[in-house]
Amino acid sequence: MKLYILLFTIFIGNFGISQDLNKEQLKADKNATNFVYKANELVGEDNYVEAEMEYRKAISEAPSKAAGAYNLAHSYYTKGSFDEALFRSQEAANNATTKDEKHRAFHNIGNILMQNKQCKEAVEAYKNALRNNPLDEESRYNFALAKECADQQKDDGGGEDDKKDENKEDEQNKEDEQKKEDDKEKKDDQDKKDEGDQDKKDGDKDKDEDGKPKDDKKDDGKGNEDNKDNNQKPKPQQGQMSPQQIKNILDAMQNQEQKVQEKMNAEKQKGAKVKTEKDW
Repeated sequence: MKLYILLFTIFIGNFGISQDLNKEQLKADKNATNFVYKANELVGEDNYVEAEMEYRKAISEAPSKAAGAYNLAHSYYTKGSFDEALFRSQEAANNATTKDEKHRAFHNIGNILMQNKQCKEAVEAYKNALRNNPLDEESRYNFALAKECADQQKDDGGGEDDKKDENKEDEQNKEDEQKKEDDKEKKDDQDKKDEGDQDKKDGDKDKDEDGKPKDDKKDDGKGNEDNKDNNQKPKPQQGQMSPQQIKNILDAMQNQEQKVQEKMNAEKQKGAKVKTEKDW
């Protein structure tokens, strides 16, 4: 029995809390609606600054409601702030709880995308609008226009986004070509530099330590000693006698002749004739 009483007490307590929450939610929704009405009046007076403030109050009071975001998006659209209008319209579509709210949000998203020349995306937005209200003639008409625009952009090579992608691709191709040319020039410059360095090395081989050109004749390894010998007596070539050898022979001849002369003188003294012959 006590358990039943406890459970009943908890149930009554939760019901009371739920009632309080519902009252607060209803109060917030009512405040949000009032803010939206006030903002709409300000928009009618072209007072978009204060109207935006009231719409934001409505969103703050009831962030899960579509009314505040939807009307704020409409305000942005009227001013020509299409990016802000698109963001708020998408927010309204996400918060929408009824088919009518979803239809109106997606219809406005399609209109904003058409203003941005995003025809392909606008076609999808209008499709979503028609899914929630297939009988709306305005959404159907705008859908036909968006489809025709998307087909035209496709025939022309794409819409704005496609053109941007093509431009980026062209720029990338140009950068790649320029990089290839730069790399080729660098390689040619390096080849020329390497060739110049090799020519310099070959030229240095023909110069001595002082940077003067070397003799074409190869060094025989004798160095300065040969130069000194060249300044002295020339060496006899093969088959020739040196001056010293000639001198020795002349001295020997002279001695031999002297001996012969002495012998002749001796023979004369004896009175006998002697035949002389050269022995060389």
